[in-house]
Amino acid sequence: MGFTLAGPVLEGTRVSLEPLEHRHAQDLLRAAQEDRSSYRFTWVPGPGQVDAYIDEQLARAAAGKLAPYAQVDRASGRAVGVTAYWEPRHWLDEDTLSAIEVGFTWLAASAQGSGVNAEAKYLLFRHAFEVWGVSRVDLKTDARNSRSRAAIERVGARFEGVLRNWSRSWAPGEDGQLRDSAIFSITAEDWPRCRAGLEERLALGRPGGRPEARLPARS
Repeated sequence: MGFTLAGPVLEGTRVSLEPLEHRHAQDLLRAAQEDRSSYRFTWVPGPGQVDAYIDEQLARAAAGKLAPYAQVDRASGRAVGVTAYWEPRHWLDEDTLSAIEVGFTWLAASAQGSGVNAEAKYLLFRHAFEVWGVSRVDLKTDARNSRSRAAIERVGARFEGVLRNWSRSWAPGEDGQLRDSAIFSITAEDWPRCRAGLEERLALGRPGGRPEARLPARS
């Protein structure tokens, strides 16, 4: 029986990644209505679009192409953004997940820079490498999005280059156009280094600024 893409709940100290459902809609509407200046190249639903946005992501999930998550701030209990596993690849056989992308990520302005993104990426990467046993995790962004590129590099991914006309543009006014995509990756060989860096970053972000107990080995 082949691999079925389905993301479990992933629990951290700052953020809980919950499979995306319509019960998250009101929180996501609130999150998306904050300062939108950082969403220049990112698909973030506007007023009246959240339910349709969730429907579209759930349709991708039903087709086996996506495992979408709500990023839930554990302190408030509110969804403050989304993320996803995306485009599973089976290069050896249908039972083996060789690679997957982490994408479709956005956060409310108030959650940016809070440590939520770093911990969410840590949880997603750890599950992909240590539970699914992937050889590679991809991340990509609009090549013009310098803020997103810097954030991806900060979580330990390696820049591989820019692929021209590689994927759909989500920039306002560019419907039906393609964009150049900046491609990043973490391989299984990179993961121990990346994991150590993220764990140190997350520990230093806790009260007192000193390393504390690491997150559990599994989620």
